[in-house]
Amino acid sequence: MKPKVFRDERGLFYETYNRNVFEKTSGLKVDFVQDNQSVSSKGVLRGLHFQHGEMAQAKLVRVVKGKVLDIVVDIRKDSKTFGKSFSIVLDDVEHLQLFVPKGFAHGFITLSEQSIFSYKCDNYYDKASESGIIYNDATLALDWYLPKEEFIISEKDLELPSFEEAMSPIPSPSQREGSNN
Repeated sequence: MKPKVFRDERGLFYETYNRNVFEKTSGLKVDFVQDNQSVSSKGVLRGLHFQHGEMAQAKLVRVVKGKVLDIVVDIRKDSKTFGKSFSIVLDDVEHLQLFVPKGFAHGFITLSEQSIFSYKCDNYYDKASESGIIYNDATLALDWYLPKEEFIISEKDLELPSFEEAMSPIPSPSQREGSNN
């Protein structure tokens, strides 16, 4: 989605979200309940993240400042596009927004010196439901645009499972707790 941007000698103004416009454009009724924002320097790779089960999240994402490569992966096992990815450059020039439905893993890498990235989520963050897929999964073969030597990745994201492992049955919280004994 691309908002109408009004520019003049003072700068610019645009509406970042309007429920009526979103519903008319997307054909979806989504009740966003949480907004998140991250600030990242060049090469910061966040993802690929998702929440599963009842806590799965749909997101409307955009870049407030800078430029990122945004990637989503279809993790809906009954989908014709299961395991397929989609990427788009989001920046503070075009002001494009991307809707990420439930059932997709999501990640991005900052291509500019700094980015401010905004997420509107339709479900609350739930640590017990969080999961992800390692950024360099061989099956997905994602192109992150930057050389690997420039990546800045959290320890947590470096420990994410492969696509195949992430798509195997997800253990219940009690099974996860029991595996630490």
